[in-house]
Amino acid sequence: MLNKIRKIIEPLTTKIGVAASKTHIPPSGWTALSLLAALASSYFYALQSINTIVYAGVMLLLSGFFDVVDGAVARATNRVSNVGAYLDSSLDRLAEVAVFTGVMLGGYAPAYLVLLALSFSLLVSYSRARGESLGVKVFGVGVGERAERIIVLAVLTLAGFVYWGVIAVLVLALITYVQRFVYVANVLRKSF
Repeated sequence: MLNKIRKIIEPLTTKIGVAASKTHIPPSGWTALSLLAALASSYFYALQSINTIVYAGVMLLLSGFFDVVDGAVARATNRVSNVGAYLDSSLDRLAEVAVFTGVMLGGYAPAYLVLLALSFSLLVSYSRARGESLGVKVFGVGVGERAERIIVLAVLTLAGFVYWGVIAVLVLALITYVQRFVYVANVLRKSF
């Protein structure tokens, strides 16, 4: 869903990339900062405290912001590479595992729900990677890509509704996985 907005805010992300590149932090540095913020979010979730839940939500949003910055800096400095894309994708998955582990350790939702939300979140990413490895462009297919899921979980966390954030992520990820599965299967079927 946010892909439609990305075109509109592209000039803003370009400006952010140019400004952030002046810090001389390379794109991979921003990727690392995104992971560190996710790990901090996980830690604050795991503490299971009313006082730290706000920190968990803020750090999750910060992780998402740094994830936008790494790509913007790469484009602004002409440092877009396959290695960078692989690093970004791999650390994004690690960040998701860390955040949901923190949510589970904090006891905000039953472990099976957290596991399902995480599993379908990872399947959304896998379906894109596998589809694109077969020559099917999958970017933008589905209602709940990573950015949407981060925003939903972070906002509901900040509002004090982590349980509902897990449910919302599970529903978004499940729908998106099914959308991508059907889309890739249809494209591949038509190509034969």
